[in-house]
Amino acid sequence: SAAALRTATLPTAAWQAAKREHPKAVLKELRGIVKKMDQAVENKDMKAWALSDENFHRLLVSMSGNKRLIHLVERFMDQSHRVRMMTLTLRPLPVKSNKDHAAVLAAIEAKDADAARRIHRSHREKSGELLVSVLEKHNLTQL
Repeated sequence: SAAALRTATLPTAAWQAAKREHPKAVLKELRGIVKKMDQAVENKDMKAWALSDENFHRLLVSMSGNKRLIHLVERFMDQSHRVRMMTLTLRPLPVKSNKDHAAVLAAIEAKDADAARRIHRSHREKSGELLVSVLEKHNLTQL
């Protein structure tokens, strides 16, 4: 599934991104996205949050510098977009998710590749479990 692919690839992207040098502008952009996610949660604007969440992961993956990974993630992000938009209003406000993104950003800035991967893996696992429980609760498991 697209969710399983996200869980398999995004922690690796975070790990690779933390090992590389990045222009200040790129780190500033990533920080700006995290800020937008926080604002979206404050405003209870799930659509704005989801778009920023996707921007965060696209930028994170591009920061990995891994062309095959970038191509793969682009494909499954497009596939999972529809399901995410459908389930947005069914899930609780993603306060913890935002904290995870801020922690991944901090690990990348600190060049702590192992922490970046570990934080992102546990974040992805929690996101996957949440999505499954939302789908089951609303009888949407066939999506």
